Amino acid sequence: MLRESLRSFRFPVEAFTLAALMFFLPLLEAPKNLAWLAFVLIWIANRIRARDFGGRWDLWDSLILAWIASAYVVAAFAGLHRSEWGGANDVLRYGLVLWLVKRSGYGLPEFRLIIGTLLVSALAGLPQAYWQLFISHTRNWFELNSVGQVNHTAIYLAIILGMSLSAVLAYWRAWPRTARVLGLLAVANIALAVIVTASRGAVGVAIILVLALTAAWTPRMKTAFVTALSVALVVVAFAWGTKIEVVRKQEAQAEKNNVLAFRDQIWNNAMAAWERFPLFGVGLDNFSEITVERVREWRTEAGKPFDKTRHWQIGSHGHSLLFNTLAERGVVGSAALLAVLVAWIVSLVRHRPRAVDSDLHWALWGGALSAWLVSVGTGLVNTSLHHEHAILSVTLLGLWLAYLRGRSSR
Repeated sequence: MLRESLRSFRFPVEAFTLAALMFFLPLLEAPKNLAWLAFVLIWIANRIRARDFGGRWDLWDSLILAWIASAYVVAAFAGLHRSEWGGANDVLRYGLVLWLVKRSGYGLPEFRLIIGTLLVSALAGLPQAYWQLFISHTRNWFELNSVGQVNHTAIYLAIILGMSLSAVLAYWRAWPRTARVLGLLAVANIALAVIVTASRGAVGVAIILVLALTAAWTPRMKTAFVTALSVALVVVAFAWGTKIEVVRKQEAQAEKNNVLAFRDQIWNNAMAAWERFPLFGVGLDNFSEITVERVREWRTEAGKPFDKTRHWQIGSHGHSLLFNTLAERGVVGSAALLAVLVAWIVSLVRHRPRAVDSDLHWALWGGALSAWLVSVGTGLVNTSLHHEHAILSVTLLGLWLAYLRGRSSR
């Protein structure tokens, strides 16, 4: 039986290596890195042996190549120098995952394996995060071990929430009652974890995401949106009435007249850096080099006024996908990222599933939409699309593109 199951995979070792990468992604650093390298090498070896690298070149191949190449062009011409080559390597890491998954030729077995593994790994990481926050007090915030910083953990979990909800909605009619209950419990656990992070941006986007997904499912499940809206209203009312952490956080910042938590000052730093290095920025992962002293120097050189109170002393990143990208990558890197994001949403709109489309079509579409919406939505106030949540996002996009490619070739 196991042998027959393995035969359903085009390249079993490759598929399970990718699954290992997805499993370790939020959990352990070293195994995650080893799994990434193994997946890339095995993928290349399999394609050389099969003499099949995924078909003809298309627009997406050009976009992915430009995205990766832009990172190294930016590093070569960066305005400041420290970590720009390491930052470019991060783009290579998740860019290659997108490219290889998109050209993989995967089918239903691989899709199910990867989606299932992503959900299981996220659920597996929650107990440690709860323990460290509430029991051992070794962390001040709810953080997945290998994702780290609470806002990044919240982004990661919000994407998983949308992915898992999409799968439950897609297969609701096909699943028996037990599977439905387990699916809803998994979704509820991920949703609770997003709330516990107390990341205001991620919580807000997660609510919008759930409502958007259930609204999109109306052709197949007419009660989904009304049910989700009712649950959302109850949760918001309960959260506000009991003053949970995310509500207290919002009220505390509002009392200080600091709802953005100094992000406006950080964004002013980003704009000053972009004005100084408009084409290539300061270099990927070099945002911490944008100090208030440098900003003063740049504005003085440009003959512009400088008000220290409008700028943050130093920040590790731009707390915004837009401002961080402009500051670190300039026009060149920003244009490449924008092209990918536009092509991503255009693909989702063009191939929006109809009521008669397969459960798999709906599930993969919902996963890719979740990754886009969370990355762009949280990207308004947090730095999304890098490291773990970038790999997660592009994996979901890659699965969607692989599905479309396979469907068009049939």
